Amino acid sequence: MKFHQSRQAGIHTFTGYGDGFVLVNGRRVERSIIVMPDALIEDWSATTFDALTAADLEVLTELDNEVVLLGTGPALRFPRTELIRPIAAKLAQSRAGLEVMDVQAACRTYSILVAEGRKVAAALLMA
Repeated sequence: MKFHQSRQAGIHTFTGYGDGFVLVNGRRVERSIIVMPDALIEDWSATTFDALTAADLEVLTELDNEVVLLGTGPALRFPRTELIRPIAAKLAQSRAGLEVMDVQAACRTYSILVAEGRKVAAALLMA
């Protein structure tokens, strides 16, 4: 799917997605990435949903966002409770929310929140 919307200069947006990839500002990305309006973290240590660690998720608490979207691949899957509970609690203490969804839903939700001017991060696990 391709998105068609006007884009503000300097803002990272999703311009499309498909099986195993997303387009960020028209550039194809096939590995795990964290996308924020003003920054990209392309060297995120997370590789796959099954290999997700507490350290991978801890990075999400340091981003200073209102909302963190965790895209868990092509299907919605919830991380193990022992991994997600401390991260969600830490985010809540800083008045940030964590939402878990599939990658495509994360792209759509991110686009809406960015259009509203919200501070949002989309942390996407491509596999």
